[in-house]
Amino acid sequence: MNRQRTRTRARHPVGGLRTRLVATFVAVALISAVTATALAYREARTAVLQRTQNAAVNDVRARVGAVAADFDLPPDQRSLDRFAARVSEGIGGRIVAVRYRDLSATSDPYADTASRIGAGLRAAVRTGDDAVFQRVRWQDEPYLVVGMPVAYADGDRSASGLEVYAITDLRAERDDTAALLDSVRAGIVPVVVLAAVLALLAAGTVLRPVRRLGRATRELAAGDLGSRVAVTGHDELADLARTFNETADALQASDADLREQEAKARRFVADVSHELRTPLAAMTMVATVLEEDADQLPPDAARAARTVGAETARLARLVEELMEISRFDAGAARLNAAETDLADTVRASLALRGWTDRVRTELDTGVRAVVDRRRVDVIVANLVGNALRHGAPPVTVTLRTCRAADGAPWAVLSVADRGPGLPPGAERRVFDRFYKADEARTRSADGGDDGGQGSGLGTAIALENARLHGGTIEVADAAGEPPRGAVFTLRLPLRRTGPDEPEEGTE
Repeated sequence: MNRQRTRTRARHPVGGLRTRLVATFVAVALISAVTATALAYREARTAVLQRTQNAAVNDVRARVGAVAADFDLPPDQRSLDRFAARVSEGIGGRIVAVRYRDLSATSDPYADTASRIGAGLRAAVRTGDDAVFQRVRWQDEPYLVVGMPVAYADGDRSASGLEVYAITDLRAERDDTAALLDSVRAGIVPVVVLAAVLALLAAGTVLRPVRRLGRATRELAAGDLGSRVAVTGHDELADLARTFNETADALQASDADLREQEAKARRFVADVSHELRTPLAAMTMVATVLEEDADQLPPDAARAARTVGAETARLARLVEELMEISRFDAGAARLNAAETDLADTVRASLALRGWTDRVRTELDTGVRAVVDRRRVDVIVANLVGNALRHGAPPVTVTLRTCRAADGAPWAVLSVADRGPGLPPGAERRVFDRFYKADEARTRSADGGDDGGQGSGLGTAIALENARLHGGTIEVADAAGEPPRGAVFTLRLPLRRTGPDEPEEGTE
């Protein structure tokens, strides 16, 4: 379940590369569209206003020149009014204001021209000799005011004080540029949508090989060393896929070499152990005869005979343990399981080794499970033997039942002593093969039944037997005041035989 959730998160990450690509595409498209819109609006507005300004200036200049040719100076009020009306008629009815010294006239007597003709424009007309213009806002509406002085044909402007101003309404131009801006702004939405679609297509093209590479990587991490990625194209992703395949090939080759070497080492140990059994059997017989006659030998010879017997027994036990480890490594270990009373099995194991008086037991009755009785006996012998050899009394064996988080029943067998306990860090290695903790406990846990020092294979064999049953063994310091000792805990599932369940099983 956790693995599936991990894959789901890897396939649909929040804020993943796809999201970032789409966001980047949309952001670039949006910025580009907004920038293009702003530039287009500015250029269009400038062009529209420039065209209107040029047309207004040219119209006013031409019309004033035509009307002024028949105009007599100095004018009176009536002639000045006629002049303003004629100029206005010739330039499309624009409002025209004319000033001559203290006289003024407008083509529309109801128009407010004074508010739209600024002092700066008047000053420019008085001091200039050509048409000038100014854009103004009056009552929040845009207008263009063109002003020019009237000069005689010979250019002697000093003889004329006539000033002409034409007011042009710019609302139509404003509406045109606003409509252009609205149309361009409306085009941003489809541009952004199109950018998002293109981004999704581009992301799919880019991420498809990335997803394939990620899937192959997860398969490789899960142990499928044959996982490969199809290499297509000649871009950077293709180079990455090619590198991944080369790495996977090298890893697969290394794994094959290691497996072959491990298989050879296991076969070597098994073969050596098997070949040692025959000479060890002969040595054991000779050692037994020597031990039986040790009392009749000189002291040095008797001591040597007993030493040879003890070491031969240890060597024979080591060979048997190596054979057992080889069977576990080769997957040849099998369970001869039957429904068994675990409390009776523990008592029988202690009685067989003469430990009944040395071990305190707290065994729940009626704890039955489908187990291999011989292998459970090996586990109990190893754990209790370690506690007696390396710990201190009292050694207590406790058998209880409990339920796991899923409600399944388990048997819990604990072996506790009151010795110095394991040295720091030994809990992680106490089940390693040939490991021996020499600090607090004279030697690490081993599988011998006597009081000698073991090989360091006992707890490894016990753990393998527990795993063969679907259980495990844990180690921890005992609770309470120092010296606390060590507690080895065996956990086995309480499987029982039923109408459809055979009494014998395999690994």
